[in-house]
Amino acid sequence: MHDDRSLVEARLKRVLDERIRPAVYPESVPLEVAVWHAPGEPVPVAEGLAAEPEPIAVGARWGAPWGTSWFRVTGTVPEAWAGRTVEAILDLGFDENMPGFQCEGLVYRPDGTPVKGLNPRNQWVRVGAPVAGGEEVRLHVEAASNPVILDYHPFLPTQLGDKETAGSAPQYTLARMDLAVFDETVWQLVIDLEVLGELMAELPVESARRWEILRAVEKALDAVDLQDVNGTAGEARARLAHVLSVPAAPSSHRISAVGHAHIDSAWLWPLRETVRKVARTTSNMTTLLDDEPDFVFAMSQAQQWAWVKEHRPEVWARVKKAVADGRFVPAGGMWVESDTNMPGSEAMARQFVHGKRFFLDEFGIENDEAWLPDTFGFAAGLPQIIKAAGAKWLLTQKISWSQTNKFPHHTFRWEGIDGTRIFTHFPPVDTYNCSMKGSEIAHAASNFKDKGVARHSLAPTGWGDGGGGTTREMVAKAARLRDLEGSARVVWETPHEFFEKAEAEYPEPPVWVGELYLELHRATLTSQAKTKQGNRRSEHLLRDAELWAATAAVRTGFPYPYEELDRIWKTVLLHQFHDILPGSSIAWVHREARATYERVAAELDAIIDAAQRALAGEGSTLLVFNSAPHTRHGIPAGGAGTATTEGRTTLTPRPDGGLVLDNGLLRIEIDAQGLVVSAYDIEADRETIAPGRAANLLQLHPDFPNMWDAWDVDEFYRNTVTDLTDADEVVPGEDGTSVRIARSFGASHLTQALSLPPGERRLVVDTEVDWHETEKFLKLAFPLDVHAERYASETQFGHFHRPTHTNTSWEAAKFEACNHRFVHFEEPGWGVAVVNDSTYGHDVTRTVRTAGDRGTTITVRLSLLRAPRFPDPETDQGVHRFRHALVPGAGIGDAVREGWRINLPQTRINGAGDVAPLVTFDHEAVVATAVKLADDGSGDVVVRFHEAHGGRARAVLTAGFEVADATATDLLERPSAEGVSIERNGDRIAVRLRPFELVTLRLRRA
Repeated sequence: MHDDRSLVEARLKRVLDERIRPAVYPESVPLEVAVWHAPGEPVPVAEGLAAEPEPIAVGARWGAPWGTSWFRVTGTVPEAWAGRTVEAILDLGFDENMPGFQCEGLVYRPDGTPVKGLNPRNQWVRVGAPVAGGEEVRLHVEAASNPVILDYHPFLPTQLGDKETAGSAPQYTLARMDLAVFDETVWQLVIDLEVLGELMAELPVESARRWEILRAVEKALDAVDLQDVNGTAGEARARLAHVLSVPAAPSSHRISAVGHAHIDSAWLWPLRETVRKVARTTSNMTTLLDDEPDFVFAMSQAQQWAWVKEHRPEVWARVKKAVADGRFVPAGGMWVESDTNMPGSEAMARQFVHGKRFFLDEFGIENDEAWLPDTFGFAAGLPQIIKAAGAKWLLTQKISWSQTNKFPHHTFRWEGIDGTRIFTHFPPVDTYNCSMKGSEIAHAASNFKDKGVARHSLAPTGWGDGGGGTTREMVAKAARLRDLEGSARVVWETPHEFFEKAEAEYPEPPVWVGELYLELHRATLTSQAKTKQGNRRSEHLLRDAELWAATAAVRTGFPYPYEELDRIWKTVLLHQFHDILPGSSIAWVHREARATYERVAAELDAIIDAAQRALAGEGSTLLVFNSAPHTRHGIPAGGAGTATTEGRTTLTPRPDGGLVLDNGLLRIEIDAQGLVVSAYDIEADRETIAPGRAANLLQLHPDFPNMWDAWDVDEFYRNTVTDLTDADEVVPGEDGTSVRIARSFGASHLTQALSLPPGERRLVVDTEVDWHETEKFLKLAFPLDVHAERYASETQFGHFHRPTHTNTSWEAAKFEACNHRFVHFEEPGWGVAVVNDSTYGHDVTRTVRTAGDRGTTITVRLSLLRAPRFPDPETDQGVHRFRHALVPGAGIGDAVREGWRINLPQTRINGAGDVAPLVTFDHEAVVATAVKLADDGSGDVVVRFHEAHGGRARAVLTAGFEVADATATDLLERPSAEGVSIERNGDRIAVRLRPFELVTLRLRRA
């Protein structure tokens, strides 16, 4: 037989595009359209419906950036269409290739009932099936003219990302606004031909199945009368029936399709627009659930559910019914799909506390899975947190984006820093916007790494980011792929159903230990510094507010601010979303974030101040409140008293120029350029700075990645570096015991204060930068004289070790990594820590000196500022302040303590006398991350703590109140099924901890 394959395939494409698809709507009549443009921010639905619109014609421009326009469409169904299915086709000016990234609409009936969302791949609204003829049609569309930020030429700087700079030029051209007859037979033929054509393209050319499909398609096309597609579509479908009914091979891959609409809680749009995106999508999905009995839809992010409940009660009612039917499924059990690298220990825990509690309170549903398809890598402390929240599974997709190394598994157990293992799945379909294309299904089956021992994978299916979710076309394709030869088998299932099957068939999968590092988007650890600083400050203020409010409530009857803390926690958790905290959103988002963090800080400062004053009482004694989890200046953790300070610091000239700081523990030499050329540990008789090198070295790199400007830093940035060694001045500080340094570079100016507190082994570096660079990367370098093959980097509830070398491509790919409050380098008996108050990104390099002592130099560089121009062209312009400290002679316990110290400054209040801590621990390695009252309002005291040094600990918690009972709980403060072993003797509770073990105790007051 001659090979006519290409001929038939080309015929299929043209006939589908030019004849069959257009015949889905064989007859149409125009609708009358009028529009009212809301003058500012979106208005309530009732106001939009009541507004008096002006006529507008198809082809007219509409929609200023970020505006809202209310369209009214009216018409009459022709009498001749009686008995047929009729739909309104409402095209606001969509580009079919941009679902979720342009204008969107929500359709209402005149009484305000939402119907469904409008999106580029979802432009229809059912009018009747069948119609009687003569019906009056009246619909209202709340249309959002969101500008296109990420266009066909991506990453171009634009002022459209903020309402304040976007201008008023119309963004869209009104397209088709018609009533049309919907021919379901032709529509079904389209789906038949698409499924078979896409499957055929994935089969080997020599496959008999491919040729069988080709011949069936050819015969179907022969049956289509191109001048009467609607009259001949049924016969064409009949000629395809036999190839669509051949069952899949028993060994075929199994795909659990989960209806999905990944919606970034903010990204290329502000938070207020996400509220509407969610309403449109949930309206779409509840409508689709009514029409498709096999379909199942899952939605994560409790915050988005809460938005629907608060802002769209009419949509919420439909969602609640669909949840009760078991087909609209809460997923993930987190407040948002957060970043997991940068949130602190307690914040990461509260993501699950607030997310799971919302779904439990609203629906009585508890999630077993964490659902994070788009998060930019996963910190090594996360498995323990997932387990402590009562979950046991994790799904993510993003690791497939890694540029250098391909992850070796799709299903595995992920082991965290404490040994906790979580059953984890990476969908091999390699997208969280699966559309049921044959290429996607074939890729999932061929790409699956665990063939031979497992055969189940998951496919999140639907257009995300306001693209409308799953479409009826996707559902129809999935129905044909349920059992079709040559394809994987596809079935709609909930995440829970998938994970149960996957774990049952693969009970002993391979294990991956440590962080799940994304080899991409590394610059998200630095972009938008003020957003990151707001997050860090908010986390610590929340801890302080809970600690002092709980202490004051127990001691003085202070009214514990349950509602305020709950609301503030949810605000902070929302801003940890994986495009807000990472700094990858438009200017509008980060402008609002800065203002939000300022409000949060003011509220929390007021709570802390009121609680501390209640505890201090009336008096004239200067009390210092120590909220850190370690004793400071003689004041116990969580207590207040009179501080004691030993020693003094001297500042003297350096013979070769510069200045010397000395406090008897450390001697710091600062040269005439303001560089630290010596940090001498007097007790250990040991130099910290590598020979011939200088610390406190600011370095500037060009920073223009190949793509994803705010997200990425590419390794070639290191090829060019400018050391900022020229100083405008190096002079004693005004206090006489610090050094002030000023530098100018480019269009920017920088000042530093270097200080050595009396009696403390730390050099504090305060940096203020007035930053006006573009596409530059600012680093702060500390070259250390330490021989270490690995270093410790703080993560949630512990720390994680990374190598200092680049033996393999996996290690080399980690050229920018995340830490929380400290990094620590150590030889046996001596180490050094670098701590920070708001810096997450850093890099570590290792060299061996070829001359002199031939020792090892390890350089740690802290990433201070970037200046990408997309999506925010003014990223980080302005004044920034950072605090870091170099801690020579530090063990890991010192690194932990100093990391807390630099983030929790002491407060001072006049009062009557000392305040005893609410709880104390007798072991230095045990760190309390939360001391609070129980969320249920019972008045019980909840203490969350962990072993922080990486070893075993037997600790005794002593309560500063009478304890009636002590119970180990999960993160939601429920008795723990894990059964942590505790021994209570009155108000003393003994507990044994594994390395990095996390424990939550609930103490009932007598």
